[in-house]
Amino acid sequence: METEAASMNAILEMRGISKSFGPVKALSDVTFSVKPGEIHAICGENGAGKSTLMKVLSGVYPAGTYEGQIIYEGVERRFRAIGDSEALGIIIIHQELALIPLLSAAENIFLAHPPGRFGVIDRDSVWQRAKAVMRKVGLDDSPDTLITNMGVGKRQLVEIAKALSKNVKLLILDEPTASLNERDSAALLDLLLEFKAQGLSSILISHKLNEISRVADRITILRDGRSVETIDCHAEPASEDHIIRAMVDRDLEHRYPEHTPKIGDLLMEVSDWTVHHPIHTDRTVIHGVDFHVRAGEIVGIAGLMGAGRTEFAMSLFGRSYGRRISGEVQIKGRRVDVSTVQRAIKAGLAYVTEDRKELGLHLADDLRHNITLANLGGISHLRVLDGIRELRVANDYRRRMNIRCSGVDQESGNLSGGNQQKVVLSKWLFTSPDVLFLDEPTRGIDVGAKYEIYCIIQELADSGHGVVVISSEMPELLGLCDRICVMNEGRFVGEFTREEASQERIMQAIMRDVRSVPDEIPAMPQGSERAAETVGP
Repeated sequence: METEAASMNAILEMRGISKSFGPVKALSDVTFSVKPGEIHAICGENGAGKSTLMKVLSGVYPAGTYEGQIIYEGVERRFRAIGDSEALGIIIIHQELALIPLLSAAENIFLAHPPGRFGVIDRDSVWQRAKAVMRKVGLDDSPDTLITNMGVGKRQLVEIAKALSKNVKLLILDEPTASLNERDSAALLDLLLEFKAQGLSSILISHKLNEISRVADRITILRDGRSVETIDCHAEPASEDHIIRAMVDRDLEHRYPEHTPKIGDLLMEVSDWTVHHPIHTDRTVIHGVDFHVRAGEIVGIAGLMGAGRTEFAMSLFGRSYGRRISGEVQIKGRRVDVSTVQRAIKAGLAYVTEDRKELGLHLADDLRHNITLANLGGISHLRVLDGIRELRVANDYRRRMNIRCSGVDQESGNLSGGNQQKVVLSKWLFTSPDVLFLDEPTRGIDVGAKYEIYCIIQELADSGHGVVVISSEMPELLGLCDRICVMNEGRFVGEFTREEASQERIMQAIMRDVRSVPDEIPAMPQGSERAAETVGP
């Protein structure tokens, strides 16, 4: 627990914070502090109260809606709105990005405080200042680039640049690297360390324990809405096992469940698959690739951001991405039509998007409707929806997937990230796919929920499905997959069995294949990705 000595000379103290939503107690007597120039990490399972605590601090949940005290720069503060905390230099970057897709990066960065004189925006200044702050976070794109033409990772960097453009004294980052590959994550962590050297205080919320151990000065662990321990990383080593044990109140002997694969016959084969960019149709994104999956096999696709992994999966799933697509898909030895989402589902394909909050779920709708949405025919009789059958199906998946909720009528947006992911998986499993593509299936999910997702993936493979896992976390691919294919610049450049694969060999395959090309593959337009979830039933 936080001690009085640990909170001395703190820029921030939160004392005895409690917050309830009706009968549910989200926070209970949470206390912690942040020192000047410190990186203070907050860990906990999904639903432990991390984001709620930060929303209390930033004024999203205003004074009067919670119990306890916020002491900032030695003065008790009662923030009525997020503008009050921002005026004092407390800037929060939420896990859900708050960008306007059809505005440029520069316009988004300075939307609330554009530079100008006499009420007239100085667009040259906007461009120059945006360029400078984008360079700080490693973005080389033009400030005029529309957000809709940026991938998820780059949008996260724009959000961070937006925060840095303000007069920040205490920077709060809620899962800032969840959408980033290893290289960009490392660059962001280096940036935090640079800010620390300049005296800036940061609060880092992350499920990536290796990142936390690398940069954090202290780590506060929340469990079930309570602060259970604060670790001083300079006084004692913060091992991942120690953190996990405090988070989940149990030991995880193995991060990945033991599994003996039962690989059968060839299930899906993709031949000479070529995809062109949906806007710049003269540019090839996927270059005549061949790919296959066997029954009972878990196949990983590794690669850096922009390698074409998501574009490949989405183009297969009803041509949800790309133009001028050519090639052949066979499932169980039979050529199939995957030219629309409905036909792809009928052929036996399913695709779980990397962005569950925006594209995978209707957050304002309940679990029951979300689970059955992609297969309404499965709960219908003579084209009339059967509410009793729908309820039975939803409750069946709730039990099978161990979805923690008050009931299938609960709003999906009120679930933790891990439980939301289980709902998305349930939706696509209800379509009875032969091959399931999982795009970043554990992004933004804590270690306990990850383990459950891994078990579900292995059960799917054991039941004869083919599973394709796209992940930016190499340890995840190495710990989970039977075979790993490496993608770079729209081509498969390497393939390794579980025994052959290592992080070094995967990176060597990528580096060996670096080619001299005039431009990088353009980012996938947001609208194209959305089609994967909205065109279907």
